[in-house]
Amino acid sequence: MNESAYGDLGRPPLHQAALERTLVRPGGLWRSVRVVDETGSTNADLAAAAQEGAPEGTVLTTELQTAGRGRLGRPWTAPPRSGLMFSLLLRPVVPAGLLGWIPLLTGVSVATAVRRMTARVEAGDFGEAHGDVAVDVRLKWPNDLLVGERKLAGILAEKAGDAVIVGVGLNVGLREDELPVPTATSLAIEGAPLSDRALLLRAILREFEGWYREWIALKGDPESSGLRTAYKDLCATLGRTVRVDLPGDETLSGQATDVDGSGRLVVGERTVNAGDVVHVR
Repeated sequence: MNESAYGDLGRPPLHQAALERTLVRPGGLWRSVRVVDETGSTNADLAAAAQEGAPEGTVLTTELQTAGRGRLGRPWTAPPRSGLMFSLLLRPVVPAGLLGWIPLLTGVSVATAVRRMTARVEAGDFGEAHGDVAVDVRLKWPNDLLVGERKLAGILAEKAGDAVIVGVGLNVGLREDELPVPTATSLAIEGAPLSDRALLLRAILREFEGWYREWIALKGDPESSGLRTAYKDLCATLGRTVRVDLPGDETLSGQATDVDGSGRLVVGERTVNAGDVVHVR
């Protein structure tokens, strides 16, 4: 990244030492938090690190990602320091059939943290406090975060040997003229009162640690950990008529009614492990 990190004072850089001071602690999940100016893909970098024995709890974040990927290999790009682009290295010891909950757990963590960090007190007509109002972030099964029907963030989970790498791309300070597609949005566009990426990253990682440790302690059980209930409460896909583009050029249409115990979407009489979901208007 050739430009100065302070060239845009509205988009200050992340500071690795400060993040590690607040997130890395004895007995905690996070072992290291590394910040790089630029990389092709934080997921690819952590996958390589996992093969070399990097421990669970390794976090890599970048100010500019040049080869980021979303679902189905779609590119994910953004100007430097306009978003949070980071990946987590996990080594979950849970039954293989429950690993599909990892991207859903990540979605719950990011959505919950963003909603909490963007909440503000709204004044009533006569100046009285009128309750908390936050950016209304919802989950689209399995990997997207939405505000309305516009995409705020994406999640990509990939296996790397016995590890799982989870990447997150969250639009924070993107302006309308910087959006890669008109169906995207950002916290700035949604009027969020907070745009400090360091505070957001810390909140997300702390929320993730709480959910992940509980889920692991209960051997990946989404029911007793409360994860399935939390996901369904935030899921904008449920109750909607959807079209699911499945592998092999198959298309499934119907009402999304549930997310089952393995994290699969229930559409009509069928369950879906993976697919590109479109909310039908």
